[in-house]
Amino acid sequence: MSHPCHRPRLIDWVMLLCLVALWGSAFLLIAVALDGYAPLTISTGRLLIGSAVLFLIVLLSRRPLPRDPALWRRFALMAVLGNALPFFLVSWGQQGVPSGLAGILMAVMPLVVVALAHFLVPGEQVTRRRALGFAAGFAGIVVLLGPEIGAAQKTGPGTEASGLIYPLAVLGAAVCYGLNVIVARRAPRSDPVVVSACVLFLAFLMSALVWAFPSGSAPLEPGNPARLALFALGALCTGLATVLYYQIVNAAGATFLSLINYLIPVWAVLVGALVLGERLAASAFAGLAMILSGIVLSQSRRRS
Repeated sequence: MSHPCHRPRLIDWVMLLCLVALWGSAFLLIAVALDGYAPLTISTGRLLIGSAVLFLIVLLSRRPLPRDPALWRRFALMAVLGNALPFFLVSWGQQGVPSGLAGILMAVMPLVVVALAHFLVPGEQVTRRRALGFAAGFAGIVVLLGPEIGAAQKTGPGTEASGLIYPLAVLGAAVCYGLNVIVARRAPRSDPVVVSACVLFLAFLMSALVWAFPSGSAPLEPGNPARLALFALGALCTGLATVLYYQIVNAAGATFLSLINYLIPVWAVLVGALVLGERLAASAFAGLAMILSGIVLSQSRRRS
């Protein structure tokens, strides 16, 4: 994978904004799909459609598939941490979390990577600046979850009145993504499109095995909006977005791509408000500001 030194071009900015729109809109599409599908059905269908898109690209471009069993075992770990588990957690968590708030909660992923890299990646120890950034981001999470924490204290332990479990599920997905970044860093370099296709397919198989077990609940009857949302979630936000992601990394570099960490939660809030009429509390915007400031501190580097 190349690491270009040139300044980002107009086409790089266009691709970046397209990726922000795709990934930032995933929370909106999940909210629409939940009107007709169960969370596990959404994550399984999303993986099926996304892997089909990527494998079509692999076949058309005649890319060879890896044959090393050790590499496939790493793919399986990436499938669990980067797709199967977090896709389900986000879909399940959005049953009790507005799409905009889910986008804000997922913004903590870079801070999770900073904390995990300190223990798992040599040479990535937490500096004073990174520690301050992590502290600011953690404080933002506390501000975000303040209303739910207060409700849990009022209702008492052991009750189901508190909605705290839903945002915690979304945060759990952010932790999974952070772990997956560490695993991917330690993986040998391979064709990213082939890797993504293999990982998504393995994640689909894992999710489908769980989905195949009867749940005992009555099946939902999805309408056209839910069907279209699920298809867009798989084909665009999962399949196409993955290809676009690697195109940007190859063309403009990972540092330029890191701008999505600031833009995606803002986009998620905007489309949630415009399309679904969501109105978030002031604490959500305060928490977002603290999380973004934490990302700025934790990702800044000394200039040589």
